[in-house]
Amino acid sequence: MKQKTDSTITRLKTFLNEVVLEMKRSSWPERKTLVSHTVIVIVSVCMLGVFVGISDKILATLLRWLVPQG
Repeated sequence: MKQKTDSTITRLKTFLNEVVLEMKRSSWPERKTLVSHTVIVIVSVCMLGVFVGISDKILATLLRWLVPQG
């Protein structure tokens, strides 16, 4: 059991070292680019949420009109 634990710890250390090396090799965007892209994503998600909400209200109203409830 001890050897399996040692093997797992060794594999975990190796994995974490490789992650650190890969992160150093990656190219990162400038702060201005990162902020502008983040704003675009947040605005897009909000717009999509509004669109889905309005579509839901319209479809629910249409469904109530087509299928009266008694």
